[in-house]
Amino acid sequence: MRVTNKIMQNNTLYNINQNKVVQDQLHTQITTRKKVTKPSDDPVIAIRALRLRSNLNQVSQYYERNIPDANQWLTLTETAIDTTVEVISGMIDECRRAAKGSLTNSDKDIILESLKQLRSEVYATGDSDYAGRTIFTGYRTDMKLSFQAPENKSFTITEQLNNKAVDSFTYVNTGNLRTVNESTYTSNAITTEQEIVSTQVNRIRLSYDNLEKGTVPVINKTISYNPDGTPVQAPLFTPTVSSKDADPDPYRVVSDKDYAGYDSDAAIFIPETGEILLGENVFNDIMKLAPETEITVTYEKANWVTGDLRPEHYFACESDGVKYNESYLTENGKSAKQVISYDVGFNQKLEINTTADEIFTHGIGRTVDELINLLDKVSDIDNVVAKLESMQGNGAYNQTHVERKLNAAKKAQAFLNDTIQRTFEKGITEFQNHLEAANTALTAVGNRGLRLELVENRLNTQKSSFEQLTSENEDADLEDLAIRLKSANLTYDAALAATGKMLNTSLLNYL
Repeated sequence: MRVTNKIMQNNTLYNINQNKVVQDQLHTQITTRKKVTKPSDDPVIAIRALRLRSNLNQVSQYYERNIPDANQWLTLTETAIDTTVEVISGMIDECRRAAKGSLTNSDKDIILESLKQLRSEVYATGDSDYAGRTIFTGYRTDMKLSFQAPENKSFTITEQLNNKAVDSFTYVNTGNLRTVNESTYTSNAITTEQEIVSTQVNRIRLSYDNLEKGTVPVINKTISYNPDGTPVQAPLFTPTVSSKDADPDPYRVVSDKDYAGYDSDAAIFIPETGEILLGENVFNDIMKLAPETEITVTYEKANWVTGDLRPEHYFACESDGVKYNESYLTENGKSAKQVISYDVGFNQKLEINTTADEIFTHGIGRTVDELINLLDKVSDIDNVVAKLESMQGNGAYNQTHVERKLNAAKKAQAFLNDTIQRTFEKGITEFQNHLEAANTALTAVGNRGLRLELVENRLNTQKSSFEQLTSENEDADLEDLAIRLKSANLTYDAALAATGKMLNTSLLNYL
């Protein structure tokens, strides 16, 4: 084959251009510090880079966004529960002080004020939020746990109980002794010493007070469940609604009787206190039920005050045609907890929320309210006793009436002081149960925090590993590239010199 000068020129120019291509590639790698700038440079490196970058982005999302957010949520939850533990512990301390007996009026006033302050704090803590999201309200993070202002909104509420919800309290009938003063002490309508009685009353205490008076609660027991999980229910009993509106003592509600449960077959619903008082036979029938038998009580409440817990977070209820938590009424409904989980790793989720029913139960506020009301009642009777004692021996007053009313007031005072001791001892037990629940929730949050810390450490290691692998796959070795570029430059210069000499020679030089 004959090789002409033109062929040699073309081949030389092509080879020189290829040297320039190599130089350009090496120069690009040095300036970008990457092995490839487009997939065609090296498909294997490009594919591996896409996979490693995808993994690194996922790890970075978990490590830099999800985990810090989850950690902050858990930290705020732990802080709120810590505060609740302190508040409940304070309630226990006040109950212990009161249960010691022999309290002065000053002691009672101090305990009363302390309980009021603790009462206002406990549910306010449940309204804690993180970045505008309430942390104890399950999926309803845009809604506070309690009402932030008085509101008139009708709810039909269904509470799901069992016979463990039945308890008892000591009712001291003080009649209208609390209204005694200089102008009323002679009235024959004032309660006498013989009318002062102390009675043990069985009841079901609902979660709210000041309920609607015009409706009778519907009380059923669940006897079985349908295949779809809906309950089959039968009536348990139908209470009579208290109608003694004019009486300042809501427990004196039936005819002229002092105790609403004088009839052993009666059950009396007291809307003012949110209680159902149980006659002996009704009480015994309920206690014969198996502990796992569900008792549902459906009632209505429309008037809400600041600090009342919103029923949407606790019960199956309905308001303005909107139904909340319908699934709670099914066979496994209560187990359907509103869990908020964060993705904190590859195929790994972590529950971060604690729901209000684990800590901020209605029983805390209801028990404190009862203790406060009892102390108020005792304080009123103490004032009456002091007033009547100041009237003794004063000729301006009828001493016969003074003595009669004083004897009645002292009897009531003795009953109430005894009731204080036993009621506050019971309060200690109730608050200790609430404290145990709060500590259990606090432990659960702490365990989630430890798990999150372990995941964070592991992701930190993974992130470093992926960053290293990505660097090894994509980053160029500058020292090696500098040597190769130097070599390419020398090769290029040599090629130019050789080409210059070659192109100056032709067949004419040999003729």
